[in-house]
Amino acid sequence: MRLDVQGLGKRIGGVDVLRDITVSISSGSVLGLAGVNGSGKTMLMRVMVGLVKPTSGTVIIDGLTLGRDLSFPPSAGILIESPSFLDTRSGLDNLRLVAAVQEKICIDEVRAAMEDVGLDPDDKRRFRKYSLGMKQRLGIAAAVMERPDLIILDEPTNALDSEGVRMIHRVVERERQRGAAIVLACHDATVLRTLSDEIVYLAEGHLDGREVREGNMWVTHDGC
Repeated sequence: MRLDVQGLGKRIGGVDVLRDITVSISSGSVLGLAGVNGSGKTMLMRVMVGLVKPTSGTVIIDGLTLGRDLSFPPSAGILIESPSFLDTRSGLDNLRLVAAVQEKICIDEVRAAMEDVGLDPDDKRRFRKYSLGMKQRLGIAAAVMERPDLIILDEPTNALDSEGVRMIHRVVERERQRGAAIVLACHDATVLRTLSDEIVYLAEGHLDGREVREGNMWVTHDGC
């Protein structure tokens, strides 16, 4: 799959939160988003998957324009901000409900997705009893369990310990090898540089720089 963001802008309350953003990503690659809080990373991700309509510009997925030809990407796994699940259900029950929407995977695959991120599918605790790290792991499992073509991960290392960060590395690399296109926003520069093929830097809603991996080297491009 290929996703192209062309001249994207978003204006809220008279303020440009995104301005003239142009980026692209293809299957089997990781696009890293870097920038301080409020730089526009999360808003860009929301627009990429149709959760927010842009004020200007387009998002094109495999030749189809989001908002005109498509309401949402046909195959996407999304973790944006804090994972949101039913407080009174277990982790397994929550993922089973998510999987039931499209019926792409069976219960054994749901259980395997939980185990893959370090959660016990037989844990009967309700979601509200989960620690922050467990909630984050469940959100990651939900984002990748149906093997989507596009994966959006907004600060996936939040609330995770060192073992959890290693899990993120393993999951992202596996999904890249599978052929997913992955957009990854992270404050941890080491994580971004280890996992990304390209990193774009946002500042006050505009692109402020770009680095592209070429072999073992990073090549810097000023502006965009």
